[in-house]
Amino acid sequence: MKKILAALLSLSAFAFAHAQTTGCDKHFFQKAPPEFTRKTLQSATVGLCFEAFSAMHSGVSKTPLWSAQHLTRDSLKAAKAVKREDSFHAEIALPPKSGAELADYARSGFDRGHMAPAADMPTKVAQHESFSLANVVPQNRKNNQILWSAIEGATRHLTNQRGELYVVTGPLFEGEKIQRLNGRVFVPTHVFKAVVDPVRNEGAAWLAPNDDSGDFKVVSIAEVEKKAGINLFPKLPDAAKQQAMELPAPKIRGKRN
Repeated sequence: MKKILAALLSLSAFAFAHAQTTGCDKHFFQKAPPEFTRKTLQSATVGLCFEAFSAMHSGVSKTPLWSAQHLTRDSLKAAKAVKREDSFHAEIALPPKSGAELADYARSGFDRGHMAPAADMPTKVAQHESFSLANVVPQNRKNNQILWSAIEGATRHLTNQRGELYVVTGPLFEGEKIQRLNGRVFVPTHVFKAVVDPVRNEGAAWLAPNDDSGDFKVVSIAEVEKKAGINLFPKLPDAAKQQAMELPAPKIRGKRN
């Protein structure tokens, strides 16, 4: 077992090191990828580099632990011209049996919830890559389609206001008993989207329970990092992490704000 774990950790390090040499650092604030502060999360992880985002996949949860993006006005303008074509697929770059399969989600009652959104993707190739199950978590249907969609929209609105943002999105698994799809894929208890304005050196995060309550709160980067066990933006000053910048309210369809 120890040999298997060592091999998986070695694969993780190699995969992410390889990703760094192929331009993956462009997705990270000051070219620094998120770092685990809770070392137990590192088990069986593989870093994946895609055209418009990067993800750290866990072979334990069978989900990403984070997906990172650099959004700009120009990239979002390009994304508007890309017609959505759903193409969910298992990730072939992962070791055998370490990732989720389409069958895991079948008739589960959960949506396949993007961490890096398809609507952010500036090309057809990037959009197809966003439908990898390595970028997906089991998400409550109402949460995904109503609240989370509005939070994604608020992120795009803020990007257009500020000019650019660095974004890290991911799941939280809190508590002793975690629900699983098909006995394999962990269902998050919460989801978060953390954003940093690289010009003003400020940031904050939306944090929501993975349910149909519609509840959410805006928290500091420091608070979501503590909950996640991940240093999401290693080069963001601690003072900026402690203070949550103002984030736009999600505009829920059919609801007056």
